[in-house]
Amino acid sequence: MQKYFLFSYALSSYLTAMASLTLLILWVYPWAFMPFQIDPGAGAPYALVLDLALIALFGIQHSVMARPAFKRRFFAGRSASFRASTYTLFSALCIFLILWLWKPLGGTLFAFESGPFYGGLTLLYFGGWGVAFVATFQIDHFELFGLHQGYRVLKGLPEPEARFQKKGFYRFMRHPVQTGTLIGLWATPEMSAGHLFFSLGMTGYILVGLILEERGLVKTLGTEYLLYRKETPMLFPTVKAKK
Repeated sequence: MQKYFLFSYALSSYLTAMASLTLLILWVYPWAFMPFQIDPGAGAPYALVLDLALIALFGIQHSVMARPAFKRRFFAGRSASFRASTYTLFSALCIFLILWLWKPLGGTLFAFESGPFYGGLTLLYFGGWGVAFVATFQIDHFELFGLHQGYRVLKGLPEPEARFQKKGFYRFMRHPVQTGTLIGLWATPEMSAGHLFFSLGMTGYILVGLILEERGLVKTLGTEYLLYRKETPMLFPTVKAKK
């Protein structure tokens, strides 16, 4: 029975994560069909404090739950499937909290309803989130969100060893998922004060999170990753001059 529970838990967590990410992507763009968005609304009392707390909660959850010390203390004796699914589920719940509780700060920096800036920023929005989505499959999308771990439990398969992969976008930048996410957060034809605050906060979290993640990757993959880090930019590809 346990294997069926773990697979069901993994599947439910994965679907919850996909729903939360889809809503977040739609939320940060001024879609007319969306019943709620990040931009509209006048400034609300204590909005800055609440919004900062929501961003901090998201960052703390992502960073702390990913640390080996946290896993050893709170997931001792638990399977890799349970750990991955719990992390995925809590991440999704943090996103839902942001979407539910976020308060507008009031004020708009710019808003384009048509023209080249509207078209260009919209194209970047699609391109950024597209890069992030495709990049998850270039490593292992279902492993990243915990579904493969649950499937292995269901089928009685062993957990594979961590291995280094350098393909697709990863040949040109070390963290294309985060690259696409940053582009998707900032590329919008309407930038309110609240949207700016959210983008700044998430950018800060992403940069700090990448520093912590890379330390873990160096410990896990060793020299191979050190060479990769030396040769490949972190977020944005560069053009190398021919010798």
